[in-house]
Amino acid sequence: MGNSAINIDWRFGVLIVVLLGGAIAINRAMQLGSARAVLTGGARAVIQLGIVSLIIVWVLHQWWSTITFLIVMMLVGAATSSGRIENTWKRWYLTLIPITCGTLPTVALILLSGAVPMRPISVLPVCGILIGAAMTSTTLAGKRMREELHTRRGEVDAGLSIGLSDRDAIQLVAKPASALALIPALDQMRTVGLVTLPGAFIGLLLGGAPPLQAGAGQLLVLAGIQLVQAITVSMTVELVSAMRLTTRE
Repeated sequence: MGNSAINIDWRFGVLIVVLLGGAIAINRAMQLGSARAVLTGGARAVIQLGIVSLIIVWVLHQWWSTITFLIVMMLVGAATSSGRIENTWKRWYLTLIPITCGTLPTVALILLSGAVPMRPISVLPVCGILIGAAMTSTTLAGKRMREELHTRRGEVDAGLSIGLSDRDAIQLVAKPASALALIPALDQMRTVGLVTLPGAFIGLLLGGAPPLQAGAGQLLVLAGIQLVQAITVSMTVELVSAMRLTTRE
């Protein structure tokens, strides 16, 4: 245990309870409205990470199991985004479009370049990070556009009144709103190494990689996230403009 990155014993369990309990207590005291979400999210994280920790070694033994695992990740990500944007996961197939369109070309470019070895143990973490980034940007863009289109409906109507198409009128509001979804990843890239030490960098270091190689790996991930999110946000804007997403109240 002395050589482990994380010591897993009773103190670890107590620490997790204290951290989540503190977050829940502050949420309730300040009436932030997320206390229940923190509780259920924490419980799900424990269960899901426990299951993944048990099966990940088996998943990485074969390409078919690795690909299946990645498909499941994309489907869950799509359902999660749909639930956040429209308060229902039933139209998950719509949010799957930007997530897929953002992730697949980026992963293909990375693998074809030879920067990442064509091995499940190398491909899975990179794909997982990019899928997560695609899900996050789809959710943030879609949810923000939904809110703005609701509060700024008059601007859309004004655009229609001067002869703009539905698509162009919606994009008057949707595009500026969607751009906010890109800010977290941009800030992370701007401050990496100064304010933040992202997971890929730390993971490579803990895995024994030289610092320079760890830095290169993190740079690859950050650049990939930028492409993924540029595509996913653009696709989400198009879905909203086509009135496929966010139009149902």
